[in-house]
Formats: sequence, structure tokens, C-alpha cells
Amino acid sequence: MNKIYRYRIIVFIPIFLLLIILLVFIPYKDSLVLYDQHTKRVLAYLPFTDQKNFQIMYTHSIHLSDVVESYKISNDQKIIQYELMYEDFAIGMPSNAEAGEKFLQKDGKYYIKNMQRVFPYFDLRTGKVRANHRLLYKQRVYPMSNFVEPGTLIRIKPDKLSLIQQMKGVNILGTK
Repeated sequence: MNKIYRYRIIVFIPIFLLLIILLVFIPYKDSLVLYDQHTKRVLAYLPFTDQKNFQIMYTHSIHLSDVVESYKISNDQKIIQYELMYEDFAIGMPSNAEAGEKFLQKDGKYYIKNMQRVFPYFDLRTGKVRANHRLLYKQRVYPMSNFVEPGTLIRIKPDKLSLIQQMKGVNILGTK
């Protein structure tokens, strides 16, 4: 082996290893991430493609009807709630829209539209008994109990994940 060839190998291998390490640990994948609130561990994630809208549906514990909260992710990685749909006026449900919002009744359901409620993240305790929390994305329903233990306190946050973080969590689109 000549000296130039050995020198190229000695220089190339550390650069190659550094690139691999960077690719594994640098966050790059836009996702909606469900973190365990206590350990901060990635439990599951929804990798975004072109659409950054999602909904959370649950069964209200008192009147036992479905509630759907609609969200989108802004360019600056904030969660914006833009709509709420529910079937019953009762404890815990709004009776009207706030300033700038629109209250509608259609087909026996109530809607609050044009909401602009902005959050960096929100916390949610997944239901153990009745709530049956579900994540809706691109016309598909993903029961949260498939990837989060019922009763778990989770933080839902838009984030970028590295390859190693993706390997530790459950890809929601891969669940049925």
C-alpha cells in the first residue's frame, strides 16, 4: 500500500464515521410527537408529510358522545386549534363561541369554527375507561391505546426527530 492511499483511508474513515453519527443523532423528521410526561421519552410519533393537520377524538365521560378537536401545525412549530365539534351541551363543553369564532349547529352536532388557539404543546391523560382517545390523520383513525398505555400522561408537541429517536418510538402510521 502506498502512503497516499493509506493517508486517504485514515482521513476518510473518521469523516465517514462522523457523518454517520450526525445522520443518526441530528433531528430532521417533522413529526407530531407523543412524549411520556414524566420521563420525556418518545412514546409514539406521527411523521408529517405534506399535511400537518390532525384531530383528536374522544368520548366525553359524562354525556358519552364523541368530541373532535381539530388542529394544525404552524410554520413556527406551534399547535393551532381551529375547530371543535361535539354533540351535547353539558359539563365541560362550551355553550357559545368566543370573539372571532363562529358557532354552528349542523346535523345534530355543534361546531366552533375559526378558532385560533395557539399552543407550543398540550398535555393529555389518555383515558382508562370511556374516553377511547383516537388520533385522526388523513381520513384514518389511530386508537391511542395501540401505542400509549391507557391512563398515561402525555405531552403532544410538534418536533423534529432524529433517526435514533424514531427507532425508540412507535410510528403511528405503522399501527392499525
